[in-house]
Amino acid sequence: MDTKPQPESWQLAASKLLAQAAELAVENGVDADAFIKGAWSAYVDSRPGMREWLEELQLREQIEEMRKAGAVGSA
Repeated sequence: MDTKPQPESWQLAASKLLAQAAELAVENGVDADAFIKGAWSAYVDSRPGMREWLEELQLREQIEEMRKAGAVGSA
């Protein structure tokens, strides 16, 4: 029988860290929107190139909407 402690799953570890961060935010009067924006920003910043990729997707969507509205021509 293996009695070595098993490593925590990343979900459990992340859940514990997020709970600690939320508790700290509440203790310091941080509102939910600011907390969520901060968490999202930290997630995006941890993945190199993700912010730029998301910005490019948003720009492409905006251009497509402008094309549909007749504000921008197609090349």
